Amino acid sequence: MSQLRFRTLTLSLAVGSLLFSGCITTRRVGTGFSQPTFLTALPGVDSHVAVLEKGGRVQLMSLEDGGQSTYLDLTSVVRSSENERGLLGVAFAPDFSSSGVAFVAYTAQPDGALHVVRYEATSLDPPQGNPASAQLILRVPQPQANHNGGWIGFREADRLYISLGDGGGDNDDDAGHTDAIGNGQDTNVLLGKILRINPNPDADAFPDDADRNYAIPPDNPFVGVAGDDAIWNYGLRNPWRCSFDRQTGDFWIADVGQGAREEVNFQLANSTGGENYGWRLREGTIATPGSVGGPPPSDAVEPIYDYGHGSGGFEGRSITGGYVYRGPIADLQGQYFFADYVSQRIWSFTRSGNTVTDLTDWTSQFRPDVGTIGRVSSFGEDNIGNLYIVDFDGDIFRVTDARRGNESMRNVSRRLVLPRR
Repeated sequence: MSQLRFRTLTLSLAVGSLLFSGCITTRRVGTGFSQPTFLTALPGVDSHVAVLEKGGRVQLMSLEDGGQSTYLDLTSVVRSSENERGLLGVAFAPDFSSSGVAFVAYTAQPDGALHVVRYEATSLDPPQGNPASAQLILRVPQPQANHNGGWIGFREADRLYISLGDGGGDNDDDAGHTDAIGNGQDTNVLLGKILRINPNPDADAFPDDADRNYAIPPDNPFVGVAGDDAIWNYGLRNPWRCSFDRQTGDFWIADVGQGAREEVNFQLANSTGGENYGWRLREGTIATPGSVGGPPPSDAVEPIYDYGHGSGGFEGRSITGGYVYRGPIADLQGQYFFADYVSQRIWSFTRSGNTVTDLTDWTSQFRPDVGTIGRVSSFGEDNIGNLYIVDFDGDIFRVTDARRGNESMRNVSRRLVLPRR
């Protein structure tokens, strides 16, 4: 297990408009979505991206004109009536262009348990999912309606990463735990974790458990030791939007805080897993306020960056994780973009070893050509690394360089090829 520790350095210094003289901004490229929660690329499909709607639809959005079509309609099986429940994550298999396989994470009817489900496509040109092909990969009961996590993603083929919140409530204390550890620190439960599984249902390692239809990668950190073998790392409260750096493979995990701190956690691509990010003993870099906080666990990894609750320029109340920029704008290369859902601010920084530099507030400069960026529920990337901002009120925005003009993504994709992992 990696024991790499990170020290947080807060630099409230730079403002995007001062660095880039107004050239970097945003453009609205999609509108009319119903409470969108995520955006991602379809491997091998350069003309569209997928946009999730909380109520249960996986929509395809044209990168040429913003037009929409439905890839999967799961409204009949998704429970979305509560604030944090709904359709939360999708990951298209790395070989999607030939296999047509995708995985979807949602809170399910009737009880709100988190489901990760495999779907096949009926058509690849145009892409069209088949709801009747559903195969349950994982079901995790949720003690409360909040802190569901729900991001899923691939870095390696046959390795699906899944984020799970701690089960909800305050102080991670509502799920049967009366001791000091809570779900986040209990490596015998899946809540409050990042999981790493082989989602091939034909290689099911749990034939007697209808809720677990997957295999365990043999190099997972808890294989052969105490703890659930599916766990990749732990000590998380509500990881809301994770990502892999498409150039380096490094892993970024934004974890929503409780009453004091919001945090960004970082894992090097060569980590062997098992990092403990401290919750519920730690909230960001401090002991969790109240009765459950304490010194860092012996194996704790501090966030690479955290910020306090408040109304200041670099404060907020609910982090939305993003991506390290690897798209066509040279000035943005290597910057990690993230936002706060409540303060409605958008920031970036650059990792420098164990600290961060160039902390930048983009909120004013990212005023789009049409519409307003408000509650950022997610970021997203297309196949060439363009960065998108998902506004929960229904709009999709793309980060653009005004010096390049408003050319279509189809033209850009013919000229630019970025390395993929």
